[in-house]
Amino acid sequence: MNNILELKARFDQKGNVGGGSRTLPEKCSVTTAHLKDLCGNLKKIEKYWQSDDFLNGALISVYYDRVIAKSNRTHFLLKGKGQLSPNVSIVGAKFIKSENKTKHVITHYLTNEIIGISVHFLEEAIKIIENNYTGVIDKIKLEEIRRSSKFNYFEDFAKTNFINLIVDSCYIEKFDIDETSVKNVSNVTLVTLYKTDFTIKSLMAKLGINDYFQIGSIDETTVLLNPTQYEILMRKAPYLVAMATSDLRDVRFESATNQKYSQFSIPEPKNEPIIGVIDTLFDDTVYFSKWVEYTDLVSKEIEKKPSDKDHGTMVSSIIVDGPALNPDLDDECGRFRVKHFGVVAGKSYSSFTVIRAIKDIVEKNQDVKVWNLSLGSSEEVAENFISPEAAVLDELQTKYDITFVIAGTNKTKANQTRIGAPADSINGIVVNSVTREKKSASYTRKGPVLSFYTKPDLSYYGGEKGEEIAVYSYEKLFKTGTSFAAPWISRKLAYLIQVIGFPREIAKALLIDSAAGWDHDDSEIDSVGYGVVPVKISDILRSKDDEIRFLMTGTKELYDTYNYSIPVPVYKEKHPFIARATLCYYPKCFRNQGVDYTATEFQIQFGRMNDKGKIKPIDDDYQSTEGFAVTEEESRKDYRKWDNIKHIGEFLDGKKPKKAYNSHLWGISIKSKERLEENYGKGMKFGIVVTLKELNGKNRINDFIQACQMKSILVRPITIQTQVDIYNKIQEEIELE
Repeated sequence: MNNILELKARFDQKGNVGGGSRTLPEKCSVTTAHLKDLCGNLKKIEKYWQSDDFLNGALISVYYDRVIAKSNRTHFLLKGKGQLSPNVSIVGAKFIKSENKTKHVITHYLTNEIIGISVHFLEEAIKIIENNYTGVIDKIKLEEIRRSSKFNYFEDFAKTNFINLIVDSCYIEKFDIDETSVKNVSNVTLVTLYKTDFTIKSLMAKLGINDYFQIGSIDETTVLLNPTQYEILMRKAPYLVAMATSDLRDVRFESATNQKYSQFSIPEPKNEPIIGVIDTLFDDTVYFSKWVEYTDLVSKEIEKKPSDKDHGTMVSSIIVDGPALNPDLDDECGRFRVKHFGVVAGKSYSSFTVIRAIKDIVEKNQDVKVWNLSLGSSEEVAENFISPEAAVLDELQTKYDITFVIAGTNKTKANQTRIGAPADSINGIVVNSVTREKKSASYTRKGPVLSFYTKPDLSYYGGEKGEEIAVYSYEKLFKTGTSFAAPWISRKLAYLIQVIGFPREIAKALLIDSAAGWDHDDSEIDSVGYGVVPVKISDILRSKDDEIRFLMTGTKELYDTYNYSIPVPVYKEKHPFIARATLCYYPKCFRNQGVDYTATEFQIQFGRMNDKGKIKPIDDDYQSTEGFAVTEEESRKDYRKWDNIKHIGEFLDGKKPKKAYNSHLWGISIKSKERLEENYGKGMKFGIVVTLKELNGKNRINDFIQACQMKSILVRPITIQTQVDIYNKIQEEIELE
């Protein structure tokens, strides 16, 4: 078995790579009839907002008929004087299905003046096209205009502006005022409003909802309303609602069989790593209670029963002593101490209360780097929605150096399919359950989230009939559920971060990479994620004899392109390898942006470098290459655009050695993109795990290390025992005389 390698490579940092000149797609044309329709849309919207003085500005939604990956924003339309980009006005986004097509809807908040400017330029463009281009502009005519030096039809209409308007219009189906489809509610509802220039407090006052603070708000755009208050909002200002979800969450705990009590023993805790658990109450009489620091955060006014302790106690039993209870699942990670916070009693709870509690818990316990959350809603996460619970978890993971490991939620009825909150967290590691044959368990629910984010992330053994997981509460029990798969991943993640010393980005990438392996099947990604994580931590930290595995880290600064050149061994003038790579990072997220949820994207290209110094990506991803065009839908589906996990890889079957170019180098290119005007990704870290598999079964790791050293690339072999010894040495208590 080979050691995993850490590479500290020299890299070139380049400025922002431009997207090229904006133009029309092939076989696409813009007619004056279409421009007149868009102009009519805008005039109706302008008139509507002139008659409705509730807001200072105007909410307007853009319905995209087609979207190209490089041109997914209105570049000229909806752009006011002095604005560099219309992106600053974006307050929401979602997908809708119409006529068997998925359409992207982006909502802006801007001034009526900007709408008037857009109307003016559309009317001018209509005149130009009718008078000079027989009522239609196609790709050929637009290129002629671009090359022409005689375009001077109107003094206030520059050629570049005209081209941008035509390109925008090609992609836009219509302008409208969007309203939520959630009209009536029967219980307390969490409502996310589009961000305007009014605070929630002032908006509620304008609506006459002056008592909403008896319930409260979660952040600057999300508020909790009762049915009467929600009815007032929908009657007076329905256009304000971006999302609305029921707050009351029904928790379903799995059935169990028990085993007669037998005395368990466990040594005293020392300085073992700590994992945080946020769950139901904890039974402090169990045999491992000294390993658990317990805090009860449930209100004293709520009635508590002994059974309220079962679920949380069983979850913590796996984290503390899972291998002793399940010898066949011994992960070699040892025991962990637990900080257990009880936030739920009974079988229902308020999302609002739990969200507040989680924020407070994390802020006061920043020494805890891994948090296990095995609570989940029985309700499905609605399409186009990110739950408030998930949004808070994502915010905390961006703000602090932490990761939530989250159970993927279980079915409570036969026709239930979609995962429930908070398993729609993008930054968290969402875990589903599989059988010992690595098939999706009968009770697991499916992703994705917001139509394309991969959820669950990965899977583990959570039990099935006849192969239940052993846990402990008042006695040893045998359980099934994603609740009992997630803690095993929490153990592995905590080991990688706290014992081995990896940053969370690398630790997460290692788990994803080990789960995917060489036979990753995308057809099951909505139920098992990238795959099943190996039982033994050594199988994650050691590569096989015919594999070379190395790690690299980086940080996004003002520049957004990183190019790494890696020497890969050659045999008989060919590279006898197949390859895979996993990239992970934790982007800032905005719930009120809907499907456009993450603010920053890292895109990875990895493959051989040809004689022109260009990368030949192993997954044929050229979407940022000049002249390459792909629809937004294809880009999200095929290349995981905007997903914060990028896994690319080749399959073993039928692969032959690859041609080696003169340099014998492989390239890794990391490009970053900002969805919004602000540079939210500045300072954001990323981690990459790369694995090369020798097709002839040879061990070429020493050749690889020597080649790296000749290129002045620092290589550090990482061995488990060395890192454990370092961890133990650091934890030693020094007595001063």
